Amino acid sequence: MFCPSCHADDTKVIDSRVADEGCAVRRRRLCPNCSHRFTTYERLEELPLMVVKTHGGRQLFDRSKLMAGVQAACKGRPVTAEQIETLSESVEDEARMRGNEVSSVVVGLAALDRLRELDEVAYLRFASVYKNFDAARDFAQELQLLQKLQSDRP
Repeated sequence: MFCPSCHADDTKVIDSRVADEGCAVRRRRLCPNCSHRFTTYERLEELPLMVVKTHGGRQLFDRSKLMAGVQAACKGRPVTAEQIETLSESVEDEARMRGNEVSSVVVGLAALDRLRELDEVAYLRFASVYKNFDAARDFAQELQLLQKLQSDRP
């Protein structure tokens, strides 16, 4: 680590502590050249999560984009902002468990699965956009699928 004062390349660690609720290590350092003391933080570097779109393009995963879609589906429904945040985090966590690239289909289906448990109307709204419903029969088929899934539950 270079000293920020004299730019010497040999500094000593004089104290290390856990910081940011265990997500970082805080180190106090001393430059033997100029006696300047300074603090550094070590954090885990997260790899970006890439979403592979159905047409083959790739883009960075954007949780706010997912949340906006879920919020739109939940408009006027008894769903809290915390529930939407938790749902979005859960979808992102599932996607990250699959590696640093995930299909947009996986993200969409994960959101649908969680919405089905959270609010059926929001689920149908989200499904109508995600699955490109273009007729009332699409809603009827999805509703039948939803009812079948509920009746199969213990």
